Amino acid sequence: MEITLAAIEQARRAISGAILRTPLLPAPRLSALTGAEVFIKYENLQVTGSFKERGALANLAVLPAAARAKGVIAMSAGNHAQAVAYHAGLLKIPATIVMPAATPLVKVAATERHGAEVVLEGETLGDCETLAAKIAAERHLTWVHPYDDARVIAGQGTIALEMLEERPELEVLILPIGGGGLIAGNAVAAKAVKPGIVVIGVEAALYPSMWNAIKGDRRPIGGPTLAEGIAVKNVGRLALPLVAALVADIVLVDEAQLEGAVNAYAIVQKTMAEGAGAAPLAALLAEPKRFRGKKVGLVLTGGNIDPRILATIMVRELGREDRIIAFRLTIPDQPGVLGHIASRLGQLGANILEVEHKRLLLDIPAKGTQLDITVETRDRAHAQKVLAAFAAEGYAPQRIAAGAAMR
Repeated sequence: MEITLAAIEQARRAISGAILRTPLLPAPRLSALTGAEVFIKYENLQVTGSFKERGALANLAVLPAAARAKGVIAMSAGNHAQAVAYHAGLLKIPATIVMPAATPLVKVAATERHGAEVVLEGETLGDCETLAAKIAAERHLTWVHPYDDARVIAGQGTIALEMLEERPELEVLILPIGGGGLIAGNAVAAKAVKPGIVVIGVEAALYPSMWNAIKGDRRPIGGPTLAEGIAVKNVGRLALPLVAALVADIVLVDEAQLEGAVNAYAIVQKTMAEGAGAAPLAALLAEPKRFRGKKVGLVLTGGNIDPRILATIMVRELGREDRIIAFRLTIPDQPGVLGHIASRLGQLGANILEVEHKRLLLDIPAKGTQLDITVETRDRAHAQKVLAAFAAEGYAPQRIAAGAAMR
């Protein structure tokens, strides 16, 4: 099957009525922040929380009866697993999903809840793919590959069709890249509908697989990333030539930039974004000059983020913005000094989060004590005002890494 506009239109008809046409909404606050006119496609609102439903159903919906009866198999660590399991369940198709052994139990349970058989195997998706191929051959199951499948790619391309129908004035589309199926399908659709549109891809800097493949580079690949949904070591063979031909550039974003984008979605847009889903916004925030004055469409591809990770990110961002600061004072070990410092912080409008009092360290005077304080401030200017006030009183505050409040 060739991946063309006609194939993508066919996929749209196949999934019509079973997939949410997600909203494409303007983002005025992000527009003011970046200088671009920003519109967001909220694929995190799909039933299973990600765009993966489009490609999964585009494949499943056209399976012949014999293939449906035998069942399907997929390998995934999360979103694709749930998408295949969910739509296979609705279509009464037996589904087997191979997932890495270390997959969080919440994701395994979510996949099983949709009626799929889950097989846990190996450390990586590569291990899963090997076992899935073996099971598929033994049981005569149909593959539903997460990104290297023509029907799946065509299904993902329906996102761009919807975006350009609603906002034909869009000049730039920014999409994340893992195996490349999402951006390949959407680049085909977007360029067919509007040849002059610019398609930009985004990869986690720790997983520059498509970057290496396109640019002939040898950047190292691997490591723990917030964007596990696009942490792919090998790109799709179907996607690669399409990306090479149709995608204008690839932006690499580091972990701090991904965290900032997840936080911006939560704080500014009041919505949930997983690391991979926030990658397009990370690119926009990292390189605002590139997009300034342009009408930019971002695809928020998924919102399946662990709440504990989200909470940690939000607190870490407060630290990066100096809205949480920690500093150390060496003070006389006398009654009333600690009370004075607490009162002074109150007068300055700083909220105390944590205090650690140390008397027995050898690098402080015998009649002194060391005080580590973590406080909440309004902004960076307010933080500087607090530190300056204690410096003026002779305490010589030293900035330190925040303690328990930042963990």
